[in-house]
Amino acid sequence: MYSILQRILLPAVSLMAANTHAQTQDAPFPDWTPSSVNRDAANVDWQGAVPEVVHPDRNLTKLYQVAWKITASRTRTGEFLKPGLPATPYLDENVYNDQIWIWDSAFMVLYSRYAPSAFPGLQTLDNIYYPIHKQVETGLKIHLRDNPPILAWAEYDNYMMTADEKRMEQVMDKENFLEKHFDFFQNVKKGSGQKYASPQTIFRGVVRRSPSGKFIAEDEAGYDEKDPFIGFTWSRGASGMDNTPRNPVSDRDKDIVWVDAIAQQALSALCIARIHESRGNTEKQKQWMQTYNGLKDIVNKYYWDEEDGFYYDLSRKSGTFSKVKTCSSYWVMMAEIPSPKQAARMVAYLQTDSSGFSELGGKYPYLSLSRKHPLYNNETGDYWRGGIWLPLAYMTTKALEKYGYDELADELSENLLRQILAVYMQGFDGKHTIWECYSPSQDRPATEHGRTARPDFCGWSALGPISMFIENVMGFHQINGLKKRIEWTLKGKNGTHGLKRLKFAGITTDVVYDSAKKAVDVKSDKPYTLVINGESFDIVPGSQMVKPSKIK
Repeated sequence: MYSILQRILLPAVSLMAANTHAQTQDAPFPDWTPSSVNRDAANVDWQGAVPEVVHPDRNLTKLYQVAWKITASRTRTGEFLKPGLPATPYLDENVYNDQIWIWDSAFMVLYSRYAPSAFPGLQTLDNIYYPIHKQVETGLKIHLRDNPPILAWAEYDNYMMTADEKRMEQVMDKENFLEKHFDFFQNVKKGSGQKYASPQTIFRGVVRRSPSGKFIAEDEAGYDEKDPFIGFTWSRGASGMDNTPRNPVSDRDKDIVWVDAIAQQALSALCIARIHESRGNTEKQKQWMQTYNGLKDIVNKYYWDEEDGFYYDLSRKSGTFSKVKTCSSYWVMMAEIPSPKQAARMVAYLQTDSSGFSELGGKYPYLSLSRKHPLYNNETGDYWRGGIWLPLAYMTTKALEKYGYDELADELSENLLRQILAVYMQGFDGKHTIWECYSPSQDRPATEHGRTARPDFCGWSALGPISMFIENVMGFHQINGLKKRIEWTLKGKNGTHGLKRLKFAGITTDVVYDSAKKAVDVKSDKPYTLVINGESFDIVPGSQMVKPSKIK
């Protein structure tokens, strides 16, 4: 449990963090120096392809540029990998030279979509689809094919922003990759392998409820495919949360049924349904909504704990909940499974109480393990034992937005971004960079079994300085290319701020709020709708100034 001393000190630590973060705005910004150099670097020309951010905190805008610069340094050709790759160049998360991860790749799409002409996020996904679903041999192996199955979310959000119909024709019409990947995760046999695609076998196993009420996994006696589907066993490695202590009864990963696995499948079904809906495929949309609703019903029936107001993993040994709180449970909200009342109870664990304590949120938010857990590492986070990870942070932010908790999502996102900036500014181990994960209590990187987490991790850590900066700190909550519509929560506290050279759905636009004029200067080459704090403006080609009546 969290000690009394820790509970007393936490608000003070948070206050010190806030003061430290505030001091970074006017400090000199250190240069970034690469920790390593790739001999197969793609040398992408990116400076003119990314949106230009306008914000009074110059160091935040410089951190944004560094995130793109590191991503460019991690964009690789794979020219030395034999027998070649399905798609090149690709985005490398900065772990192994010859392997990529599924969920890292998906999350990299969620920021590279701001500059798809320079950064090959979608091509990186092709290096996953073709080996798994078309049996294409590759020199760039997939690390754990049963990694979180969130490719449909990445494709849907990219499509919603870019309206890239050619991409949908490829992955939906011609190859049917999204539906194939859903079926793959749902049905692939535990222990099966694809040596030409991945060095690992499958760890994920199907769990069903026997007539006696026991949760039986597919590799156990008594398993019957006719029994009701309950969810999945998994492994810490395959789940992506390498040293998570999510099983308090035993240390065996297969003894729990993982709530994030089934929630991610539900999210995929929902995204596939919405892609079909957007493209007018009514029958397919109905089919996938039926699949989604079936998974939703299972999650609400078995994984919701009314006592705690939280979705937990299931313990196969006890037949009840495995009561370990992590932000991975917010995949359920991301999949729009809870009712508003259930979501409100989940959100409470991210809010801060009157004493300044928050179990999963606060000044250092989006924890990978509850601050109340006995194995929580307050100092460094010890990787997934409290460490702050950008994929969980970004997902949880979007989950909050889905239920209308935009202010909390923006607050926690800015807290995290300020921490990332503070760590960059002060440096650590002689490096001024963006790290793999961060401490849950101070301005430093997290550790992995005693060693500092990986530097230059853009990779998914670019989600903070790029996506969360644009979407939550500056308030561009939705850029919808399908509807040709930008929804902007304009915050007066940001002063003069906005985006230039923003590209979506074939539109290039500048949208900048001038705090002196209390007006928004807009330039665009095509028409679209700009919604500022709920107020709609019709943007026409050329230059114009709009004056919103409400500024938050």
